[in-house]
Amino acid sequence: MKIALATDHRGVKTIEQIKAILAQLGHEYIDFSDGSSDAPMDYPDGAFDAATAVSKGKADRAILVCGTGIGMCIAANKVKGVRAALCYDELAAKVSREHNDANVLCLSGDLLGPAMLQKMVETWLATDFTGGRHLRRIKKIKAIEDGLDPREVVNQ
Repeated sequence: MKIALATDHRGVKTIEQIKAILAQLGHEYIDFSDGSSDAPMDYPDGAFDAATAVSKGKADRAILVCGTGIGMCIAANKVKGVRAALCYDELAAKVSREHNDANVLCLSGDLLGPAMLQKMVETWLATDFTGGRHLRRIKKIKAIEDGLDPREVVNQ
């Protein structure tokens, strides 16, 4: 799988840990970060680049990191076709894939330790979307993205 990565200055250490996890698991990555924590980096820039890579099919998924993960998540969700999920534990990472078909994982560079980070990334990458009743909800999210009332989407 090819994973787009991006971070702001507060997530540089975390993104390096994620690169090591991805390499260990045999995944490729494209890093849209500048790799430095010396100067502030604006999270919307990296979020846009990585989310756009997913939206345009240049990456299968993305993992984004900022101080809390909140800013990256908000910015990434503005890109059409992106379903970014902010996760702080392994269960949320799993459910974001199973139920929400999240294609972007947003993480905190300040709040997650290495062991939790490892579990979350492994779980998120290994978990498939379960479809079923959740597919109807994903279609409704797409309807909102297209400027439509989600209640008008045919339930299939």
